[in-house]
Amino acid sequence: MASTRDGLVPITRAYLAKYYDKYPLSPLPDEVLQLVEELKSLSEDLAKVSPLSPEEQELSSDANGDPVYKIDENLWKNREQMEEIIFLLDKSRRPKSIQKATEEDSDLTSVLDEIEIQFKDMLNKLKQFQIKNADNVFNIVMTYLPQDFRGSLIRQQRERSERNKQAQVEALINSGGSIRDKYTLLWNQQMERRRQLAQLGSATGVYKTLVKYLVGVPQVLLDFIKQINDDHGPMEEQRLRYGPSLYTLTRMVLMIRLFILLSWARSEGQKIEKEQVAILQRAANTYLSEFEKFLLFIREVFINSPFFISAEDAGAAEGRKSDEFKETTIPAGKTHEVVLTVEAVNSYIAWDFSLIQSTLSLDIGFHVEYVSPSGEKTLILPYRRYDSDQGNFCTVLAGSYKLVWDNSYSSFFKKNLKYKVDAIPPVVEGSQQTVVEAEAEA
Repeated sequence: MASTRDGLVPITRAYLAKYYDKYPLSPLPDEVLQLVEELKSLSEDLAKVSPLSPEEQELSSDANGDPVYKIDENLWKNREQMEEIIFLLDKSRRPKSIQKATEEDSDLTSVLDEIEIQFKDMLNKLKQFQIKNADNVFNIVMTYLPQDFRGSLIRQQRERSERNKQAQVEALINSGGSIRDKYTLLWNQQMERRRQLAQLGSATGVYKTLVKYLVGVPQVLLDFIKQINDDHGPMEEQRLRYGPSLYTLTRMVLMIRLFILLSWARSEGQKIEKEQVAILQRAANTYLSEFEKFLLFIREVFINSPFFISAEDAGAAEGRKSDEFKETTIPAGKTHEVVLTVEAVNSYIAWDFSLIQSTLSLDIGFHVEYVSPSGEKTLILPYRRYDSDQGNFCTVLAGSYKLVWDNSYSSFFKKNLKYKVDAIPPVVEGSQQTVVEAEAEA
């Protein structure tokens, strides 16, 4: 959904097409394709020196085949290849003939050092772009969520989930996983977010519960989220306009890696010529320059995209009015109970309450208990008197939790209670994660 002077309109592919008309992408210079062909020719010559290994054959097929289709998948592919190139350019992994370079070969060492530094710099820029883009989507979704203890808990859950994902990656690396293994895991994590995005739009899975947190979000926005990454959905317009240039850059970085890999493997039988080094240097400089331009361009497109709008822009502020604190009067000698149902362990039960005081300073008893399916009660939070309190705990059992405000000890005074409570579903690693992790493409 997007804001217009006439109100809110559905975000369709046709609507996005009008938006993208404002952001034409300049074509890549002819030099890009020329360098790709030169690298391809050099690699074919190297392949004649000795048969390709399985790794080389796979990389050659990848470089010469059709590119991956989606924008974000291409960005991850470029990031993977950058890291592979940096791995190859590390001084300890260069051919011994280069490591023991004579004064005559010192220029080659300097060129490789410079290329390595440039790729490290671009890799960091790409990482920061992806992090900021994910945070941007997260923060936009958070504007639709309750701005109280529930929103805070969901932020904590997201942070915990991200730490767990990072721990998975570190465990893989520490166990000897390759760069390719690492990026397979990273992409699987990204695809999980995409599935969660679709689940959010249809309010299925974990979102059957969580969708209620989207305060005042019209259905057309959920419909857009559900279909955003379909092959012929709204994002198809973006892929058609900006994909071809990125596909070419993906192929270029694959060719750069292939040439380096083949050159290193055949360095003993065939010395790397100065002309080859010059082509590699030009290719690396051109690729990094054009990729950075693309990254800056697509960042501006994403930041200003009409589907990145806040709750206020979407008119959701009115919806929050129904999400304010509830008020009730508890007569003397009586209690007030609220039962929250939890469908999964590691959910959070949270509360925020206070007494509306008169001329007297009053308090009220409060405790929380778990009620099993058979009706058996287990005390979770011991009874204590409060004039106000805010708290939460993580559940270890699914089922019903009863929050009890107890005024039974009072013989004369009623208590006016203002409260807000909720059961917040957990982040479930692997197959399910929370709504606020769902990220748009790229």
